[in-house]
Amino acid sequence: MANIKSQIKRIKQSEKAALRNKGKRSALKTLISKFDKAVDEKNKEQATALFSETTKTLDKASATGIIHTNRAAGKKSTLSKKLNALK
Repeated sequence: MANIKSQIKRIKQSEKAALRNKGKRSALKTLISKFDKAVDEKNKEQATALFSETTKTLDKASATGIIHTNRAAGKKSTLSKKLNALK
């Protein structure tokens, strides 16, 4: 453990942020798997609704630094390809 007061505070802050980001990353993965399930079931309406929600969440995650911007762009591209193949 650090001896410097500011470093102790920084460690606590980073632990809280890591916990918060872990939850958001998990929720994002859940959304993506729900979308994939809707595509597998060939449910166009549900897949379209989940696509817009998932892309919005990916954008927010990349803006806040939870995932890298290029990873979010690649994921959105993959999801849109799956949606277009469904239509």
